[in-house]
Amino acid sequence: MIDLGLSKIAIIGVVALIVIGPEKLPKVARMVGTLYGRAQRYLNQVKSEVTREIELEELKNLQKEVQDAAHSVKQSVEKSMHGVENSISGNLAEVENAWRGDTAAYAGHEDGQHDAHEAMLRATNDDLARKAREFRRKKLVRNSAIPGWYKQRHGGKLHVQSAAARVARFRPRATSSSFYS
Repeated sequence: MIDLGLSKIAIIGVVALIVIGPEKLPKVARMVGTLYGRAQRYLNQVKSEVTREIELEELKNLQKEVQDAAHSVKQSVEKSMHGVENSISGNLAEVENAWRGDTAAYAGHEDGQHDAHEAMLRATNDDLARKAREFRRKKLVRNSAIPGWYKQRHGGKLHVQSAAARVARFRPRATSSSFYS
C-alpha cells in the first residue's frame, strides 16, 4: 500500500488545516475515515470472494478425484464379487449334491467317512431344536447382566446346575461318627 510515515502524515495534516480551515476539518476528517473504512471493507470482501472461489474450484477438483476413485473401487469390487459368486455357486452345487446323498461323489471315500456323512443327514429337527435351546441357555448364563466377581462375592450362581445336583450339593453329608456313638 502507500508508505506513510509520521512526518508525511503531519505535513498532510498541516496542509489540510490551511486549505480546509479549522471549522470544517473535523467533518472532513470523519468523512475521510468513513471512506477509508469502506475501502478496507470492500477490499476484504473482494479478497474473501476470491479465496472462496479458489476453495470452491479446489473442492470441485477434489470431488472429481474422489468420484473417479470411488468408480474404480466399485468396478474392482464388482469384478471380485463376480469371481466370488462363481466360486460360491460351484461350492453350493457340491453341497447340494452331498446333501441329496449323491453317492457317486462319495465313491472314493472310506466307509467311516461315508457313515459319518449319513449320520449327519439323519439329524432331525428335534435334535437341532434341542441343541439350539441348550446353546441359548448357556449363552444366557455366560452373558448375564451380573458380573462374575459379584456372583462370587455374594454367592450367586456361577454355573447352571440341575435341581438334583443342587439338592445333592446342599444335603448334609453322612459322617462315620454320630452324636450318640
